[in-house]
Amino acid sequence: MKPQQKLSLLLSPLIFTLILPSPPISAADDDFPCSSSLYDPPPPSLNYSNSHLHPPNLSTNNKNRSTAKPPPPPPRVWTRSCSDAVLELARLPEAVSWIRNLRRKIHEYPELAFQEVRTSALIRSELERMGVGFKYPLAQTGIRAWIGTGGPPFVGLRADMDALPIQEAVEWEHKSKVAGKMHACGHDAHVAMLMGAAKILKAREQLLQGTVILIFQPAEEAGNGAKRMIADGALENVEAIFALHVSHELPTAVIGSRPGPLLAGCGFFRALITTPHNRRHGNSILAASAAIISLQGIISREANPLDSQVVSVTTVDASSTTSGESIVVLGGTFRAFSNATFYQLLHRIRQVIVQQAAVYRCSATVDFFEEESTIYPPTVNDEGMYEHVRKVAGDLLGAASFRVVPPMMGAEDFSFYSEVVPAAFYYVGIRNEALGSTHTGHSPHFMIDEDVLPVGAAAHAAIAERYLIGYG
Repeated sequence: MKPQQKLSLLLSPLIFTLILPSPPISAADDDFPCSSSLYDPPPPSLNYSNSHLHPPNLSTNNKNRSTAKPPPPPPRVWTRSCSDAVLELARLPEAVSWIRNLRRKIHEYPELAFQEVRTSALIRSELERMGVGFKYPLAQTGIRAWIGTGGPPFVGLRADMDALPIQEAVEWEHKSKVAGKMHACGHDAHVAMLMGAAKILKAREQLLQGTVILIFQPAEEAGNGAKRMIADGALENVEAIFALHVSHELPTAVIGSRPGPLLAGCGFFRALITTPHNRRHGNSILAASAAIISLQGIISREANPLDSQVVSVTTVDASSTTSGESIVVLGGTFRAFSNATFYQLLHRIRQVIVQQAAVYRCSATVDFFEEESTIYPPTVNDEGMYEHVRKVAGDLLGAASFRVVPPMMGAEDFSFYSEVVPAAFYYVGIRNEALGSTHTGHSPHFMIDEDVLPVGAAAHAAIAERYLIGYG
């Protein structure tokens, strides 16, 4: 034990409670209890059978009850033994088998946004067997579950549930049984890992110094399920939230993240440029061509070169009506890493298209689909929450198993949570060339190395439990 810790222990209990949580871990820190097996009577053990997980029966032996020593208080600091205990639970053979089978069940029956009926029912069934309370439905198929004391602090963990309209091309025993639908972005694994974390946290519930909120969210791929979950109360009392995503760019079980902007904000637009039949000199084709060129100038002439931004016109469709009206429809996307830049891009796209149309005596309207909720703000990691993830990953898996990753132009609706409470989003690697787990998300050849599943479960659980100690 370090000298300053020895001194603190000699002081009054009141002063001891003021010691800052989560100091650097050392072997001497193992004086603090971290394993649920240290408790007498013990909490419920991990149960991977189909029977319901019942609380321990404390009334069967009154003699033992009256003479038993009271359990020690939960640990006030996170120790090396805490990380080891969580990882040990995640890697139990029965735990690994259970989480793998759960992921495969979900993979076989993928469901699109707001259609996750079967997946949601499976999650609720397993939560009931664990004895975990939950609220359903949120955002049609979503679930909000809780484990712990029922009181503050509250920390959230989120997993997305929806699949993609893609025909799976991977030939294996558990290939999608639904034509034209596939878990091609790993959301089946996300659900399985959060359920694995629920098993661990439930087994360690007497150690929790607050409440963990588990959020199973529909419609990440389309429909902004996060926004609707928030509206339905998913973040009630939640003080911070964390989520992971599998990554084919990192080796299996390596965790990666970064502070600040991690994923870009993403929006789409559709511009309608028309030449009324009574405007003899109007030309919607020329107007559209000029607009496309001018939109590229927003990035090349106006944007800060150190602040990555994208404006792309991806579709052009020209036609004419029987009344002689000429119409050009432009479709495109735009992306940026800060809210200020993102909404400035939105303003300039509309301005450029409308004014270029006017130059060629045409009229134009621009739709950003805001009512359909297709705008995703940037995903920005809170620096304190990022640092928490980094420490947990290093202590759980070793310093070499964490990497700082560059920002990516992809988008995630986890960003809506990060606008409400401090948040951190991180990746866990699935790349394994020997297995063929090398394809990017949204590919029909996408697959994962299932060895990642217990690692993701342990990371979820350790991040949540350690947060409750460090921020309570």
